[in-house]
Amino acid sequence: MTDLAPDAGQHMSREIAEAPAVFAASVTQPVTLPDLSHLRALYTVARGSSDAAANIIAYEVMRETSLPVTSLPPSIFSLGKGVRLADSAVLVVSQSGASDDLVRSAKGARQAGATVIALTNAPASPVEAEAHITLHIGAGPELAVPATKSVVGAIAGGMALLSALVPAYAPRARASAVALATLTGKSLPQTRAVLAALLRASHVFVIGRDTGFGAAQELALKLKECCALHAEAYSSSEVLHGPLQLVTNPLLILILDTEQPEVQDSLDTAEQRFRAAGGTVFRLRASEAGATGLTPAAAAAALLCLTYPLALQTALALGQNPDRPETLSKVTQTR
Repeated sequence: MTDLAPDAGQHMSREIAEAPAVFAASVTQPVTLPDLSHLRALYTVARGSSDAAANIIAYEVMRETSLPVTSLPPSIFSLGKGVRLADSAVLVVSQSGASDDLVRSAKGARQAGATVIALTNAPASPVEAEAHITLHIGAGPELAVPATKSVVGAIAGGMALLSALVPAYAPRARASAVALATLTGKSLPQTRAVLAALLRASHVFVIGRDTGFGAAQELALKLKECCALHAEAYSSSEVLHGPLQLVTNPLLILILDTEQPEVQDSLDTAEQRFRAAGGTVFRLRASEAGATGLTPAAAAAALLCLTYPLALQTALALGQNPDRPETLSKVTQTR
């Protein structure tokens, strides 16, 4: 085990604690939009944690607006010639706003006829310079390499955009910010048991549905980044096909439950099948830590606020410094 400095993980710990306040500020930011009544589709462009946040935003926007929302790979613009984007908007999500492929994507989308919306944590970033509209994550400096509070802030920024598109959604978004603030200093009742299971685990499935799937993607990424654990995210609608067979080897399953009524049957079935096959299963809900009345996107953000500490504490117990994973950097240059 690596000897850790006494301050290992301090940045990530502090930034996780700041996430509920970041959410509240981002979700209530004023957003002025041009006339977007012509929109036929919204596309997201992002990588890594930002792409997980974009996935959560996509489900929420589709539910509230009936607009199709899907992700475009940045390489369509950075390596290819782009695609036709008339009568569409492109939401570019980037904490740094500086990754070259995302800058190229914003520029290419604009040239292809899209209304480009930047959602970044860096004022006056290169991505923002290419956008028609900018929303601010507002997380402030994030010193740990793994993003936490900026991911939660990005989800909230997407909810602020949705509030501008659908004014009736705005009161629910504000109420969610109040509810999520109650999580400050709280933890899940199962925290100690989950931590013990993570320390024994070689393979982890993180499962969600709807906005919970994006949260599952993000938690799986954090377990890889911070703990060097093999973790994969699945939708509960897909995991019972081929991936179920992996439970024949020791497997830890974390189910992120946003508590939407319409996803309960799917999550129940996944939980029952994995338990029956001998998997170690934990089902995590924000209400268990006292947060209720959340929109589905806010519930996903709340689950991240509650599970980021699991990645942090597991990393430290395994001798890893989550502030500075050996192979990672804050801005990733990809083409």
